[in-house]
Amino acid sequence: MFEKPYVLESVLTLVIPFFGLILKTILASIVHRYSRNNDKLLPRTLLIVKLIKYSTFSLVLLGWFLVWGVNIKDVGVVVSSVFAVIGIAFFAQWSILSNITSGVIMFFTFPYKIGDLIMIHDKEYDYQGVIEEIRAFHIVLKTNNHQIITYPNSLLLQKGVSILPPTEIQKSESDRSQQN
Repeated sequence: MFEKPYVLESVLTLVIPFFGLILKTILASIVHRYSRNNDKLLPRTLLIVKLIKYSTFSLVLLGWFLVWGVNIKDVGVVVSSVFAVIGIAFFAQWSILSNITSGVIMFFTFPYKIGDLIMIHDKEYDYQGVIEEIRAFHIVLKTNNHQIITYPNSLLLQKGVSILPPTEIQKSESDRSQQN
């Protein structure tokens, strides 16, 4: 009679994305709940959810590779080759990954939010401004004189940061104008 080869593999090929979708939904709901409970802004939450989507998609692909018997060594060669090309093409692969990782860490542990006035204590210059946006790679600060400063997330975690009262920026600006 007619044999049905690869029935198990075909069924698992359909089931794995279903479990990936369930995992993504559970993790996204956990992040949304955490965001609501800790007053995190929606754009930051959506960024973390997007990273969860990419991660679960990668897990689904890995599951398919395992089901269909793709040799893990071959997958490792392909992945490492792709990262080598990306590393050479962008030259700053470590920095990019570092900033993304810092962005995720900042989502869960950042003591300040959009709209806060902060001062970043840097060795050469203290950057001061209101946080306009917090993105995957950097934050956007707007100074009192309407200058836009982007500051990398990885450096932000390495520097001291002070949250200033809203009137502090006016004081520092008036002190500078009196000195001139």
